[in-house]
Amino acid sequence: QWEGLLKIRIYAMMDPTEEDFDYFFPKGPLHTGRLTVSAVKLYIDGALGSRGALLLKPYSDMPGHYGLRLHPLPYYDSICRKAYAAGFQVNTHAIGDSGNRIMLKIYARFLKGKNDRRWRIEHAQVLSPDDFHYFGDYSIIPSIQSTHCTSDMYWAGERLGYERLKTAYAYKQLLEQNGWEVNGTDFPIEDISPVKTFYAAVSRKDLNGRPPGGFQMENAISRKNALRSITIWPAKGSFDEKIKGSIEPGKLADFVILDRDIMHCPEADILRTRVLFTFVQGERAYGNK
Repeated sequence: QWEGLLKIRIYAMMDPTEEDFDYFFPKGPLHTGRLTVSAVKLYIDGALGSRGALLLKPYSDMPGHYGLRLHPLPYYDSICRKAYAAGFQVNTHAIGDSGNRIMLKIYARFLKGKNDRRWRIEHAQVLSPDDFHYFGDYSIIPSIQSTHCTSDMYWAGERLGYERLKTAYAYKQLLEQNGWEVNGTDFPIEDISPVKTFYAAVSRKDLNGRPPGGFQMENAISRKNALRSITIWPAKGSFDEKIKGSIEPGKLADFVILDRDIMHCPEADILRTRVLFTFVQGERAYGNK
């Protein structure tokens, strides 16, 4: 980046290593315009597909199996304490309802109420109905990936059963807790295209348009909020909303030009969208004249 070769902007989360802590914590969060390092990344559990996500009750298709907690609880408490003292975010991969509950309660002990620390739960896929309030009560950001819903919907019920599935991939319910949420692709686990992320958020359908009525449409989000979730809200999720995430005077002029209006085109046409041009800081980085 110092040589001007980095043409994109990166929000990087550091590994929870003493080497990284010793380098970043004394200096505070790093914001260079091209690179932001303001967060520590933790993992509480595994994935739902492999039955590694940590559940409060056993898997419906594997009696007696609850999933995996990757570290002892004091490990998470210790890192959260260090990050809080240094003014860094904590962003934790949490998929199962037990994994989410553990981290939400740990976060709550440090955050103590509404705040502007912007600690995040990455994925927040399966939640107990009793735990959604933590996001709003402690200003915790749900960082979702809407294509997880449309990739997992064909088998998630086998893992979770009907009752738990009702509050899984609950993107609208999560959005309502703070009035905003972060949405991403989870590449390389999912497709890198933000157009597909947008489509999954609003339609709750796969790339073939199935199921016809959408999956658990009570948790679909509007096109306006889907657009915000991949633009201004991720910028806010990294403390960068004053310089990027929207087209306004004084901001960095990062934007794309698409070949159609995804806010009003027929739903089925969203997936046909192509990027014509990409501009970074007002300069064309992709596309022909």
